[in-house]
Amino acid sequence: MKFNVGKIFLLGFGFFGVSVIWSVYNAFVPIFLSEKFNLAPALIGFFMTLDNIAALFIQPAVGSWSDRLRTPIGRRMPFILIGAPLGALAFGLIPLAAILPLFVACTSTLLLSMALWRTPVVALMPDITPSNYRSQANGIINFMGGLGAIIAFLVGSSLYKQNPAFPFWMGSALVLAAAALVFIFIREPQNYKSAEREPNMLASLQAVFKEQDKSALRLFLAIFFWFVGYNAIEAFFTLYAINYLGLPQADGARLLGHLSLFFVLFALLAGFIGAKLGRRLTISIGISLLGGVILTMFFLAPATLTTVLTHLPVLGDILVISLFLMLAGAGWALININSLPMVVDMVENNRIGTYTGMYYLFSTLAAIAGPNINGLIIQLGGENYNTVMLVAPIFMVAALVMMWGVRRGEARQES
Repeated sequence: MKFNVGKIFLLGFGFFGVSVIWSVYNAFVPIFLSEKFNLAPALIGFFMTLDNIAALFIQPAVGSWSDRLRTPIGRRMPFILIGAPLGALAFGLIPLAAILPLFVACTSTLLLSMALWRTPVVALMPDITPSNYRSQANGIINFMGGLGAIIAFLVGSSLYKQNPAFPFWMGSALVLAAAALVFIFIREPQNYKSAEREPNMLASLQAVFKEQDKSALRLFLAIFFWFVGYNAIEAFFTLYAINYLGLPQADGARLLGHLSLFFVLFALLAGFIGAKLGRRLTISIGISLLGGVILTMFFLAPATLTTVLTHLPVLGDILVISLFLMLAGAGWALININSLPMVVDMVENNRIGTYTGMYYLFSTLAAIAGPNINGLIIQLGGENYNTVMLVAPIFMVAALVMMWGVRRGEARQES
């Protein structure tokens, strides 16, 4: 097995499609819930976790199932061919839902279908990449995902001004195109070891808790903590921009595009830094940077954060908060690019899907906890959306403490 950069870029279109969908979802669904259905912040936080609750029961099991599945087109591809079209259809219907029950039905269908193929498409990366190149490969994958987020936030915010449905229809079209490219150009390896007698996801999770070396458990807990902090901010950022910063509706998504831009710019670099300095150290640096940036934003006044520094084509007005979000994007790249390679390099290749599923188990638990915790805190604080910028760094500190005890997951030397 060799490191094929071109093939990894093609595979990245799968993550591109996933990123477009969830970036548009996180940017505009909270606005629908607040403006269209008049939900309180705590209810918005709960709603934003309903999809993740469903994913909690699907993604880990699908990852383990895909390890054992054998078909003529591979063990991951069938999930992509079923999940992507269903997800695209449900996503396109979300802005058309005029009543809350129908809206919930559309979002729930979206998550069920997206959960069916997210873990398999991500597991394809380590399937076709040697261990010592997985940080670099994950950098490429997330570079493509970041491009998807930039398109979702920057193009999506412009489309939203024309018609709130347009960003969703754009996402549906792009995810169909992305899945088609992965199916056409990626061929799964057929020389994997039989996994019929390997432990399933539940047995693997029990083994993580029982093993004497707690590296895997500490890493999974760190993943949980940093995703609680990051997802809570992402879920409420557009409302933070409207209610705390006093910006127009579409500007929150545009500002998130600034974060995504620097995530993309640092994605490839973060993979090489992880390979050079080691994944644990690189992730720890990223946690410190991200937590420090968020905490600084909490202490700065809205008038300072919204001061216009310059205007750039495509990016629009560059505010003071844009600089902090760009630094946050760089820190998030250092964390996110190197975490999945650490997880999958704790096991043999035939259990990659199972451990990818556990990665999503803990990140999904965080996606459930984060918006609920912060939605409640916002409401208890008199609907002060700035409070999320104080709570998130606390979880980053907890993640950093967990990372100090991780002793496994660095790159293995393979031929």
